[in-house]
Amino acid sequence: MKILKQDMKTGTVSVLPESVDDLWTLSQVLDAQDEVSGKTVRKIKLEGERKSEVIKKTVFLKLTTEKVDFDPNGELRVSGKILEGPEDVARGSYHTFSIEPGTSVTLVKKRWLSFQLQRLKEAAEAKPPSIILCAFDREDAVFARLTKAGHEMLLTLHGDVQRKRMETKSAKNFFEEIVTQLKTYAERFSVEKIILASPAFWKEELLKVLKDESLKKKIVLATVSSADESGITEALRRPELQEALRQERTAKELNLVEQVLAGIAKGSAVAYGLAEVSAAAEAGAVTTLLVTDGLITKTRADGTFSAVERVLHAVDDAQGTIVIVSSKHEGGRKLDGLGGIAALLRYRL
Repeated sequence: MKILKQDMKTGTVSVLPESVDDLWTLSQVLDAQDEVSGKTVRKIKLEGERKSEVIKKTVFLKLTTEKVDFDPNGELRVSGKILEGPEDVARGSYHTFSIEPGTSVTLVKKRWLSFQLQRLKEAAEAKPPSIILCAFDREDAVFARLTKAGHEMLLTLHGDVQRKRMETKSAKNFFEEIVTQLKTYAERFSVEKIILASPAFWKEELLKVLKDESLKKKIVLATVSSADESGITEALRRPELQEALRQERTAKELNLVEQVLAGIAKGSAVAYGLAEVSAAAEAGAVTTLLVTDGLITKTRADGTFSAVERVLHAVDDAQGTIVIVSSKHEGGRKLDGLGGIAALLRYRL
């Protein structure tokens, strides 16, 4: 995430999301009634003599946010009423911004909560985890390293595969060469994860050659269509990589949820459920607030988000820490079982 502009006097922040993870961060920062502006594609109907024609036109628009929909495959959709735009676009009509990595947008809020600004700052300062990508088949392999801007190509290997009787043996030898190279990069870059991507079943065949258990624990399998740089680019868009990127954050969220569950079991200073947490927030007793993105999505959809928003504001005013927990992992599902909201407290109520 790049923060292009920040003016708290007007509540304006311009950002450039660079990854799917950045889009997820934006989905948690955006609230109803926020203003969102930027360049977007709008369908325009042209009436001809015989039939109407729909064309796509890139325009600058500003809208008031009413709905936010995050797609893990790489898109954030923000829907609402148009405030500003070209003369041929009616004010008050509806439009949906499709925000993808590389799309700059400007957000204007009446009030920025400290945790929202902190999330943007963390996304801007975050260094990508050390991840190596390898796209390969039985004859070719390419290696790349994840960077903040995308990837850096490291090496291309070509195997000498015989086409007849010795084919299986030669492929195995080539896979051993790939494994040796993976070990080298794992040590050189202190690798956390290795995305092993191939067409068809070649990745499973390579795993048969891989005997190093410590290296095997770092492997994440993905399917791509080619063993070249386009295969690396394809792997970057795969959900397996996005899952690997989220694992560090997920570990932190799981730890906090477990602290809440342990506190409940021991009868210590915790609160859960909207009623309990609201009371604790109003009393200024919350040190860490946990809210699932599932609860935020649900309450926004059914029009009851204002109750959650009041808790967020109260905790923010008391300088507590706010953590948005994903409902997609085990910790988030456990928290959803407690009502989607819980808190670690300064003292028992």
